[in-house]
Amino acid sequence: MTKLVMAATGLAIAAMFPLYAQQQQEHTLGHLWPEVEQNYPGIRAKLSAIDAALFHEQVVKSSGLPQVRAQVQNTYGTFEGSAGAFFPQAGFFNVAGTSGVLNGSSVAANSFASATVEWEVFSFGRLRSENEAAAMLFDKTVSEKEAYLVYLKKILAERYITLLYHDAKRAWAVKNTGRLDSIRNITSGLSAAGLQPAADSLLASSSYLQAMGEYDKWYGLTRASLIRLVELYGKDTVHYRASAGRFSNPPGNYVNGESTLSSLHPALDVLDKQYRYYRLNGEVQKKSAWPSLRLLGGYAYRGSGIDPNGTVSGAWKDGFSNTAANVLAGIGIAWNITGLYTHRLKSEKLLKEAESARLLYTQYGQAMQAGLSASRVKILLQYDQLGKTELAIEQAQDAYEMYLARYQSGLIGLAQLLQIRTLLEQAENTRIEAARYYWMLLAEEAELTADFDFLFNNL
Repeated sequence: MTKLVMAATGLAIAAMFPLYAQQQQEHTLGHLWPEVEQNYPGIRAKLSAIDAALFHEQVVKSSGLPQVRAQVQNTYGTFEGSAGAFFPQAGFFNVAGTSGVLNGSSVAANSFASATVEWEVFSFGRLRSENEAAAMLFDKTVSEKEAYLVYLKKILAERYITLLYHDAKRAWAVKNTGRLDSIRNITSGLSAAGLQPAADSLLASSSYLQAMGEYDKWYGLTRASLIRLVELYGKDTVHYRASAGRFSNPPGNYVNGESTLSSLHPALDVLDKQYRYYRLNGEVQKKSAWPSLRLLGGYAYRGSGIDPNGTVSGAWKDGFSNTAANVLAGIGIAWNITGLYTHRLKSEKLLKEAESARLLYTQYGQAMQAGLSASRVKILLQYDQLGKTELAIEQAQDAYEMYLARYQSGLIGLAQLLQIRTLLEQAENTRIEAARYYWMLLAEEAELTADFDFLFNNL
């Protein structure tokens, strides 16, 4: 009867838990990544940042083109001229009048249109440096996206490993519950026959209930792990049964491989591009302190309601009369003398930031190389531990079966049998913990090498 109840409970759990749906083909961790790469918002945010950097590069390039400006005005107002001088700051408007006697209206309509061309033809290399800095910013943004993908792959691997770990714990709790249920049934029979004390039945039942509680704990953690994985994966169902088997029995061909840190690792490449970007911006500021040579050209059209004989018309249409057109061309040099000091300070600041990025590149490279070497040692020893724990489980299983037979024969007490069962439980738990640590080490090494092929294809 108890077995029927447990079977029904298992079926109900399977119906509630879509993770255990049957799968038509074998899946690996690598099957999840294309969905993550296509749908995860964080990746799309990085792609948008790349597009923004590309537009910025195009904006900077366009600043080297001739700048054409045009304006058209139609005004209505007074025309009294005034003598004197002023600086033409923003907020002023110009009135062209005359000191002679004018007849007619006190206000006049005016029209004005102009177009100017300004082309910076020489700036001591500033425009070229600005273009190079914009291109480097784009490259840096691309590298940041690649570094983010490596980080996201590790997060995906860690969450997947955690899901498999919690599921292995859940399965371990199911086995423990099954063993204790079997002991409970045997104890009940022996107690009913008077071969064992009734206290054994109570003790076995208590141990069974504790195991059921442990199962509930790991079942809840498995569901929580699924939720965390779905946040990345984007789908409710994750086929992981084949991965669960590989999690408990990792392939050994990886431990003989060689792992090296590449100078093209995305995390290091970001720092290298950041160093170059700051250095180029420092060059831009340094060259901005020097003058620029520009070609200038313009055309102006003006109309007024004031005719040459001094008669003023206030009619709007007469504002397009009495026209004059002018053309102006020339060459100019613009130089902000104070910028010699200001731009020098800005250049020094950016060059110091470039130096900081270069030192961080060296620091991170050394730390990553040390971490990779340490990871290699730990992986080798951890794989050895997996082999030893497998042998320990086999021996503990054999011992448990022998002690169970002796208990059924009345040769030992229940306390001894439960103690042996606890040793078997501990051996199985140690195996699960060792497997989790081994796969986490592989995920750590994959991040350091930016190579997740083995992990994605073998888990």
